[in-house]
Amino acid sequence: MLEGLDPEVARSVIDPALQIMMDAVHRYEGYVAQVLGDGILALFGAPLAHEDHAQRAAFSALKMQEDLKPYATRIRLKQGASLAMRVGLNTGEVVVRSIRKDDLHTEYVPVGHSINLAARMEQIAAPGTIFVTEHTAKLLEGYFQLKSLGAAEIKGVEQPTPVFEIMGVGQHRTRLQVAASRGLARFVGRQHELEQMQRALEQAREGHGQVIGIMGEPGMGKSRLVHEFKAQVSGFAVFEAYSASHGKASPYFPITELLKSYFQIQLQDDERTRREKVIGKLLGLDRTLEVVLPYYFALLNIGDADSPLPQMEPTVRRRRMFEAMKKVVLRASLEQPILLIFEDLHWIDSETQGFLDGLVEAIGSARVLLLTNFRPEYRHDWGGKTYCTQLRLAPFGRAEADEFLEILLGEPADTGTVGRLAGLRHWIMDRTEGTPFFTEEVVQELFEQGVLQRDLEGRVQMPLPATTRPQLPPTVQGVLAARIDRLAPEEKSILQQLAVIGRAFPLSLAKTVVAKPDEELLQLFGGLQRKEFLYEQPGFPEVEYIFKHALTQEVAYNSLLQETRKLIHERTAQAIEAAYHTELEDHYGNLAHHFSRSGNIDKGIEYAQLAGAQASLRAANAEAVNHFKIALALLTDKPRSVARDRQEFRLRIALGSQLITVNGISGLETRENYLLAELLCGVVGSQEELGAVLIGLRTHFVVAGELLRASDYANSLLKVATELDNPQLLCHAHVALAIQALYLGYPTQTVELANTALGFYSSERDKHQTSVYGYDAQIGALVARMKAKVILGYLELPAASIDGLVSAARNLGYPFMHAFALVWLVMTHCLRRDYRSCLDISEVLIPLAREHGFLEWEAWTTVLGGWAKGKLGAPDAIEEVAEGIRRSA
Repeated sequence: MLEGLDPEVARSVIDPALQIMMDAVHRYEGYVAQVLGDGILALFGAPLAHEDHAQRAAFSALKMQEDLKPYATRIRLKQGASLAMRVGLNTGEVVVRSIRKDDLHTEYVPVGHSINLAARMEQIAAPGTIFVTEHTAKLLEGYFQLKSLGAAEIKGVEQPTPVFEIMGVGQHRTRLQVAASRGLARFVGRQHELEQMQRALEQAREGHGQVIGIMGEPGMGKSRLVHEFKAQVSGFAVFEAYSASHGKASPYFPITELLKSYFQIQLQDDERTRREKVIGKLLGLDRTLEVVLPYYFALLNIGDADSPLPQMEPTVRRRRMFEAMKKVVLRASLEQPILLIFEDLHWIDSETQGFLDGLVEAIGSARVLLLTNFRPEYRHDWGGKTYCTQLRLAPFGRAEADEFLEILLGEPADTGTVGRLAGLRHWIMDRTEGTPFFTEEVVQELFEQGVLQRDLEGRVQMPLPATTRPQLPPTVQGVLAARIDRLAPEEKSILQQLAVIGRAFPLSLAKTVVAKPDEELLQLFGGLQRKEFLYEQPGFPEVEYIFKHALTQEVAYNSLLQETRKLIHERTAQAIEAAYHTELEDHYGNLAHHFSRSGNIDKGIEYAQLAGAQASLRAANAEAVNHFKIALALLTDKPRSVARDRQEFRLRIALGSQLITVNGISGLETRENYLLAELLCGVVGSQEELGAVLIGLRTHFVVAGELLRASDYANSLLKVATELDNPQLLCHAHVALAIQALYLGYPTQTVELANTALGFYSSERDKHQTSVYGYDAQIGALVARMKAKVILGYLELPAASIDGLVSAARNLGYPFMHAFALVWLVMTHCLRRDYRSCLDISEVLIPLAREHGFLEWEAWTTVLGGWAKGKLGAPDAIEEVAEGIRRSA
């Protein structure tokens, strides 16, 4: 902002200021997308991704402020004008359009809501301040000092937007330090590695210097392992250095940070104080170290008029600098053994690397343990040293991953939480595949997005549907996107296309979709395998490939523009149809996935419906629900017509039976689905199809406790079944009436109606009725008759009738009806006061219900099993009953 200057003079003042700002952007590897008169638009993380893009932007903004201050002072003194800068930061996805300007360079123009919001932050910022959005503030928390400014009305945004101001650099430099400030989860596994590190520590204590390199991909817990090991160390002087992804451009960046710690130099220390601290520390250690003082002054930017360094030839100066640093380390180790930690060597600058190479050569007989960690892409020449050990961190195994999830969720895996959250737990483990950081971030994102919550007692609740999935955490997104962007352009393009094809795919399908010469494609695959993006899997009749990590596939997939993704989905689906035309039933799910995302609505609906029907026959109920919902979602894009409404009606009938199994008979989603089907049936359905709707509604309302509505639907079902003379519907109608009679207090009538229903039942004809109606009429009739007889006083149930019920339920091949039969058998034994039988069956049923996610059955059985335990004298029975009641709420 300039005041009191004419336009020409103002321009001459602004241009140097813009250059200072652009230099600060380039210092942190940002991209200046546009110069806008008296300002700039800069990107961090695009067109090339950086996992710490938000931090780079904030560091750049602070550097702009710092570098502009002396320039602004000169302008004020010379021109009498005020020059100030304001900055707005926002984090989010942008579309970056590349514009080829000439043969030498390409410009990238960003567009989208995220860019507009950053501009709004800049507009509301006061001169000399840096304003950031809440989303960006979360990524900067701990690394920077932030001040909340409350919510502001932002043009183009409906709700007030929380705004924060960056006040300066924070206390923390690494992701682990930030996590530690919030509280670290309990450490899991890695005992073998800790033992090896402890042995190396003891050898170093005895004067046999050691080097340990911990290698692992992002998120494997390298820094956490160092943190846990450091906490066990005693008797050693510990010094730590950290590399930053933006530090390669700063020679000796990790070393200068380490030296500030060693000499206890504070940010507020003036040059004289810093000089005194360095001299006091070094000469206190050894008076002969006076000769190395100029090198340490140079490293710490302490003025030294007598320094011989400026006159030295650069290679000599570099060598002597290394010798000076090494000399102090070795001398200090004589006083006390040293643990020297260098983290994130994959970001190390060449000067620091040169120092480490020299130090490794010299510490074989010193009391020094050099502990480093790095990612697989880092290379060093220490492997041949007998005192160098490399530890490779692998993902958690199943047991460790389970334990870690228990810690993060706060509940052990053997509680009822598994029943409610089993699908979500499996989804988290499948996606994160044992990577600790990814697991922790995904769970945190689930809580932040409201997919998971804790009740007043701290127990995990899932208020949103089990199918709700969170967005990828920005921290994980940043790590993986940066890794993908480091690939060569051809490799990145192939990886993105393969991500659309799927997590795993045969080579022949990839060849068809990617359409590159075989030799070139295999060469690119080889490069992606060496860099551990893909794994090759032996297969028959051909080789298959799989993404090493599901999250990598997701990030690569999302990095493509939507229209490009649609084209590749269409090509993939067509290739599958052509390649497997004689066995398409084995690929319904895959075809539904690709066509539904390609924009080909009709094909998407067709295959989603086929995939859903196939899944329901295989009792894969959750999968069937997903396919039917995809088909219904695609239908919303079609104009209303009789044909379209008939499609929706049949999809809702198919979906209803699966919702009964997945969400429970009394679930609201089940009710809404069948009520919508009932409305559609009046327009496009037949009487026989109406029967399926009436069965679903009657089943729902009786379990929901609305007996009058259930009776109305049961009577309507009998009327339809009689008019059609349909034995299957007559069987269901009489079961419905039998159950109504039982609940209304007519057990004799129940027995008669159940016997009539069984007379209509045909095991051959009706063996798949559960997939159609969500319910098996034979099991319903047997259960109703058994309960009615007990009520009538027949307390001694023939073993054959019990065994027949259990056998019939098990032989159906539908776990839901198996669990249903056992639930009612438990209830029948309760009526008979047969506590031991009640408890025995509940102990079989609870794991079955938990395994398949039948939450209602699990809750009911927990209550009844607890009641039976109480009758048998168990002291903890009341807690079990209370737990079952809580789950059923």
